Amino acid sequence: MRFTKMHGCGNDYIYINCFEEKVENPEKLAIAMSERHFGVGADGLVLIMPSEKGDFRMRMFNLDGSEGEMCGNAVRCIGKYVYERGLTEKKLIALETAGGMKYLDLNVVDGIVETVTVDMGEPILEAAMIPVESEKHPVIGETVHILDTEYAFTCVSMGNPHGVTFVEGVKYFPVEKYGSVAEVHPMFPRKANIEFVEVVDDSHIKMRVWERGSGETWACGTGASASVVACILNGKTGRKVEVELIGGKLTIEWREADNHVYMTGPAAFSFDGVWLQEV
Repeated sequence: MRFTKMHGCGNDYIYINCFEEKVENPEKLAIAMSERHFGVGADGLVLIMPSEKGDFRMRMFNLDGSEGEMCGNAVRCIGKYVYERGLTEKKLIALETAGGMKYLDLNVVDGIVETVTVDMGEPILEAAMIPVESEKHPVIGETVHILDTEYAFTCVSMGNPHGVTFVEGVKYFPVEKYGSVAEVHPMFPRKANIEFVEVVDDSHIKMRVWERGSGETWACGTGASASVVACILNGKTGRKVEVELIGGKLTIEWREADNHVYMTGPAAFSFDGVWLQEV
């Protein structure tokens, strides 16, 4: 089975073109292929599929085999893949995801997709729809006891659930220690992606993320989007923010005109391969 390894700011996934390949058990395949010693090594598996509602459909699976609703970095990579591999000539693409329809605007220079701007839609702030157990509407500054420390979480869904908290010195913050516990906290009935954010100024933040089902990753597009929404809700930044991640930078804008969040960033091919192992 042929596959392609791609990444968006270091958030790396294995992509399979399901117009040409058939995947019988994506949950088991995601576990096998994502394993970094015996497999390809990745944060998960993404299937590029036909869609009855849009131009293409994506399904994404975390490295533990669980299916996620959405991945912003993967969405950008799909835009690059389908255009540069000749699956479409469109530069405006409607992509069906489990987290809703996402719209991609490809910045193409000499036939190469340099960046992709994704309309991530409106952020979901209603507790029951995120979902998160809270009496607050929206959930801003919900105090949660994690191990030996209390954190104030602002909760947002960008098609998948996020808990955002603000910290100092995020570069040295023990993300695994606290993120792994917060991910499965009872307040998150479907678990959550946990973002630790350091505000540099009103147009620049630093973020590290503990992704549900994958652990710490080098970038998270939906997490960056949720973090900027949380910053704005807490009065910490303006509406257009550069988000500095371990693997690179994204520009996130929450526009007042339509209440949509727009994410702009790069996508890159790593390599193509052939998977030989039975799963």
